[in-house]
Amino acid sequence: MPIENERKFVLRDDGKLEGLLAARPGVSRNFLRQAYLDAPGLRIRSIEADGKIDHLFTYKRMIDGQVVEIETGLSAIDFARLWTQRIESLQKVRYSWGEGRFHWDIDFFRREDGSTYFAMAEVEMPEEDIEPPPLPACLAGHLLGIAPAGDQRFTSKRIADQAHAERLLADILQKGRVE
Repeated sequence: MPIENERKFVLRDDGKLEGLLAARPGVSRNFLRQAYLDAPGLRIRSIEADGKIDHLFTYKRMIDGQVVEIETGLSAIDFARLWTQRIESLQKVRYSWGEGRFHWDIDFFRREDGSTYFAMAEVEMPEEDIEPPPLPACLAGHLLGIAPAGDQRFTSKRIADQAHAERLLADILQKGRVE
C-alpha cells in the first residue's frame, strides 16, 4: 500500500520566495489545477510542466491511522468530463525537489487573477518517520509555523476555500504561531 506520510509548514509569501525557488538547481516548477469530486477521497489533477500536461485520478483514504494514496493516469477527455462534477477546485504553482530521503513540495495557492493567497511547504517522509526533517535553509526565513500532523485545516481541499485560507493565515499572523 502506498502510505502518505507528510508534514506541512505554513510560509510567509513575501513576493520573493518563488523567484528564490525557481533559481535553485534541481527544483522543478509545475502548474496544477485540482478538483475534488462528490465522494470522499476522490480527486483529479492536471499538472502542467515544460509545455506538457498530465492528468491524474487519486483515491486518498485514512485507514488504521495512515493515509493510503493511490494515483493513476487519466486521459484529458476523462479529466474534462470529471471536472464538470467538481465540488471544490483550486489552482497552485508547485516547486519540488528531493533532499536525501525526503521530497519537498512548496505550493503557492492562486486566486483566479494569478496572485497568491496562501503558501505552504510539504515534506514527504518515509513511512516509518514520525518527526519532520529541519526546514531547508532557503525556506527558514519564511516559516510561520508547522501544521500539527493530520490537522484538516491545512489540507489542500480546505485551503481551496480562499476565505478559510485567508482567515487561517490572518489568525496565524495575529498570534505569531500555528495553534
